[in-house]
Amino acid sequence: MSKKRPTKQKIDLKTSNKTLIVVAGIVLLSLIVAGTVILGGMTDTTTTTTTTQPVETLPTCGLGETCEVAANDVKVEVYHFHRTSQCWSCKTLGALAEKTVNTYFKNELESGRLKFDHINVELAQNAELVNKYGATGSSLMIGTYKDGKFTKEEDTQVWYKLNNEEDYLSYLKGILEKRLEGELS
Repeated sequence: MSKKRPTKQKIDLKTSNKTLIVVAGIVLLSLIVAGTVILGGMTDTTTTTTTTQPVETLPTCGLGETCEVAANDVKVEVYHFHRTSQCWSCKTLGALAEKTVNTYFKNELESGRLKFDHINVELAQNAELVNKYGATGSSLMIGTYKDGKFTKEEDTQVWYKLNNEEDYLSYLKGILEKRLEGELS
């Protein structure tokens, strides 16, 4: 009787590649599901968190500036809050907000009725403004001074418009026009 020699197993590269593709697909699907779960709380409606406080309790507009708003005058601040490390969406949010104010509100920027800035929430020098708005990460915040009161809001609707620049600019322009007219709804 002859003894059988152990045979070497051949690796079928086609099967290995198929397995690799299946595993990669599972990982990708998991990432998509995780992203959906994380973003699941977001709906396609404007979510606004509004807080109204007397201006006297908030001595500054922006960083270190004295806020002087006449009783019937309106001043609006638009801040893109962000972290040091930003993803595409966070950068786009800020860039489109800046483009909106620079394109449609030059006179208001020059007169001081409208202020825009990018604010890094991780820098100690921005702590006062970060605390004033309650920002913790990437967000677009709008502060309105009217009738001796300060109202702050976070506009989350802009996140749904990042892939359509024209829609983003038109939407934010409409919101800022309302705020500059003193309309807070």
